[in-house]
Amino acid sequence: MNKKLQALVGAGAMAVSAMAMSAAQAAETIKVGVLHSLSGTMAISETTLKDTVLMLVDDLNKNGGLLGKQVEAVVVDPASDWPLFAEKARELIEQEQVAVVFGCWTSVSRKSVLPVFEELNSMLFYPVQYEGEESSRNVFYTGAAPNQQAIPAVDYLMSEDGGSAERIVLLGTDYVYPRTTNKILRSYLNGKGISDEDIMENYTPFGHSDWQSIVADVKAFASAGKKTAVVSTINGDANVPFYKELANQGIKAEDIPVVAFSVGEEELAGIDTAPLVGHLAAWNYFQSVESDANTAFIEKWHAFIGDESRVTNDPMEATYIGFNMWKQAVEQAGTTDVDAVRQAMYGQEVANLTGGTAVMNTNHHLSKPVLIGEVQDDGQFDIVWETEGTVVGDAWSDFLPESAKLTADWTYPWVCGNCEKPMY
Repeated sequence: MNKKLQALVGAGAMAVSAMAMSAAQAAETIKVGVLHSLSGTMAISETTLKDTVLMLVDDLNKNGGLLGKQVEAVVVDPASDWPLFAEKARELIEQEQVAVVFGCWTSVSRKSVLPVFEELNSMLFYPVQYEGEESSRNVFYTGAAPNQQAIPAVDYLMSEDGGSAERIVLLGTDYVYPRTTNKILRSYLNGKGISDEDIMENYTPFGHSDWQSIVADVKAFASAGKKTAVVSTINGDANVPFYKELANQGIKAEDIPVVAFSVGEEELAGIDTAPLVGHLAAWNYFQSVESDANTAFIEKWHAFIGDESRVTNDPMEATYIGFNMWKQAVEQAGTTDVDAVRQAMYGQEVANLTGGTAVMNTNHHLSKPVLIGEVQDDGQFDIVWETEGTVVGDAWSDFLPESAKLTADWTYPWVCGNCEKPMY
């Protein structure tokens, strides 16, 4: 055998050996992917969700792991870069061979990775409120659909307790979630007797910082003599200068209340909350909820993170629910095989942190309570309104004619995410 052939054979043997070692290592652990921005405009919100998954994995391993194996978290940073989310998702699934992925915040990042998960038949748990109008067999949506956040929020604003708003300002970051949510809200508000002339709508880029003219427009819109409220789908670090500008122009919560769908305890941590006091947020969980489950969760979080000032928030609870449902489904199926785990997910129940029970429905959305909280000067929320029980997440809005006729149900005979009649 000549030297060149010997070198080729040797290289081939080394490659086979490396592949064997990689396969052996993969067999020793169950890998879970963590796909959250740790840099860029969304890091203010997403970094905590990475830490949450690490805490859940650590706790699971301390309690014996899963299917007799330890669980390993594989963390990547898509850096608030939407196309990079798709690249990192493919890396997690194909190279790292993760069994499941917990990740994404913005809908544009979720839309970016969706084709990858469907092509490779992998599983994503998406933990953030979103616009609905989607149900994929490869995604479980553990955040709120519009009927579990946006619709109850505007109902509250129009109620006597919420200020009897007659004019609504829709302010959002310019991407799919705010635009679609506000399309649903406009249709809903029209049905409640609020005309288009009493609705102001405006969109700004991610990371927008100059709010002076927009807030001045809101003041002018509110000067028409009708009680006015703002519905905010502003995402990420743009919220900080937005609320500062409200204060700069003398807008107080009792005059023009703002209800936010993307501002929680994490976004308020470390900033001056004085301009926000009295303004509102709609979520399915607040750290201030009084329940034994929540107390235990907060204690575990502080112990893991080593910092008692670190807050909890709604997407953390959604991550907690999704992770525990996935764990239960894997145990029930006896495997991490995606098709088997998906089937086992339907009907899974996990105690939520508000004292009730979260249930996974066959449309891949949860049943959840809805809470509205008022910002306090310590960055926490005083809960001013909540549903009596849980609300089933609706994948397709009843307030858009083209969506109202669609059904999402991934069990027989439907086996479809957007059908007008069963597939079988």
